[in-house]
Amino acid sequence: MGTAKRTQPVKLFASIIFRGNENLGKAIGGLVCAIGVIAEQIPAAPFIHTKYYEKEMGENLMRTFVLFEPLVEREILPEIKLTTNEMERSFALEEKRTINIDPGYIALEHVILATTKGYAHRVCLKNGIYADLTLMYRNGAYRPLEWTYPDYAETQTISLFHRWREQLKKVLKCQKV
Repeated sequence: MGTAKRTQPVKLFASIIFRGNENLGKAIGGLVCAIGVIAEQIPAAPFIHTKYYEKEMGENLMRTFVLFEPLVEREILPEIKLTTNEMERSFALEEKRTINIDPGYIALEHVILATTKGYAHRVCLKNGIYADLTLMYRNGAYRPLEWTYPDYAETQTISLFHRWREQLKKVLKCQKV
């Protein structure tokens, strides 16, 4: 019989897709209240990877990534996703989102996104929130999988997660978690 052990804590991040800056500051403020201090925010860049959000949110979308400071337990991810869903609803106009907030976490072994959409490779965590295994750390690097979203499979995004993984590794070493 195996013995359940405490998992290593992780770093939360959020991908925020938006048009215009009207709600970005408010959304980030809400995330700080829900999660904690921002460790780093990546400058916004055009989101050109899919037209999926354009029908609802319009054209000329931008995206930023935000990394949060505190280490957290992995089990918090469903609550964070439910919170970000509520934030998206609060910024909606005529029931259309003006901002999309996708939280996830970085662990030494993988990058997980939270989603409300079930699929074969997504495991239900709690309350209709699924864990999407987005990147796996193998042979010294995060690697995309066949279902990884194209923007998360890009070299620039993977490099960002490598850098954030190194930060996580240092913190875990200092805390000897």
